[in-house]
Amino acid sequence: MRFVAELGHLDLPAHAERLIRTAWALGARRDLAHLRLRAWAHMLGFRGHFSTKTRRYSTTLGALRAARAEWRRLQAAIARGDNPQPVDGPDGETTLVLAHWTFTGTGLTPAEAWLSASLAPEGANSR
Repeated sequence: MRFVAELGHLDLPAHAERLIRTAWALGARRDLAHLRLRAWAHMLGFRGHFSTKTRRYSTTLGALRAARAEWRRLQAAIARGDNPQPVDGPDGETTLVLAHWTFTGTGLTPAEAWLSASLAPEGANSR
């Protein structure tokens, strides 16, 4: 988008249009020129990556990849019948999860069935 007047030709929700107009207006300020808000107005002023990579705010993509690889390694060991040994994580801590699943039944309890029926819109159960 090169001109804010182009917004009138786009089919945008009112909220998105307000965000774009705000990014455009803020982009005209000298003290905010380094943010290049007008260049990124079509992205609602957000010029970053779809996910965060900062260690202070959230986890890193590398940590997510490592956790996913460890999970796959443990699943493969279980499938082979091995006794899987957890590997220390990037922070040196080890998490071992022991789980035992048993079948307890199917369907809803009478109380759950009553609650579900009372919350469903009229005629929803007739489908």
